[in-house]
Amino acid sequence: MTVGIVVVSHSSKIAEGAVELAAQMAPDVELVAAGGTDDERIGTSLEKVLAAVEQSLIDAGGDGVVVLADLGSAVMTAESAIEFASDPDAILLADAPLVEGLVAAAVAAQGGAGVEDVRKAAEAVGFGASAGTEAPGSPREPREPDAAGDFELINPMGIHARPAAKIAGGLSGLDAEVTINDVDGTSMMALMTLAAAQGATLRVEARGKDAGKAVQYVGRLVGEGFGEI
Repeated sequence: MTVGIVVVSHSSKIAEGAVELAAQMAPDVELVAAGGTDDERIGTSLEKVLAAVEQSLIDAGGDGVVVLADLGSAVMTAESAIEFASDPDAILLADAPLVEGLVAAAVAAQGGAGVEDVRKAAEAVGFGASAGTEAPGSPREPREPDAAGDFELINPMGIHARPAAKIAGGLSGLDAEVTINDVDGTSMMALMTLAAAQGATLRVEARGKDAGKAVQYVGRLVGEGFGEI
């Protein structure tokens, strides 16, 4: 079993589309869409979301469930559904951008991460500052990395959505600050902006307890061509 994931949106099409996208990168994860009202209008339905949560609890087989929602009232509906669920302690609501957070969470779940780490993977993307950015008035000397490595991309398409999601999702569960070509390694969007093509080199620098693991993780993904070759 893996952690289950429920997607709550005001639109059934958005929820279903997001699930379809994430499923391409995490085929073994149970993803449940709960979008729109009961009569398929724009809005949310407590009954629909609660049913999705309960189904996900069953599918997860005790591994827990992470819920992502798009806008304010969808969040409130999700919170109510969790409150009324049969096992609310097994359900975590992620404060994350819906699509990017979902993909990162799904990739983390696919890799066997627990429910807390799956939520952290979702929340690690999208909302944080770019790596290396300091708040005004708080300059500091850059610290030497605890581990580093250079890896040449061998997969034909380089860094696109799937590889970026695999990198970001896996790194978000580690106790390390990681930069890849000077951008945040836990941000799917930042990694995609690198537009790194086949033959490009990724410079990975990591600081923290799991620095070595982080560099090895990226190196393994790159060496395997992200499963695309």
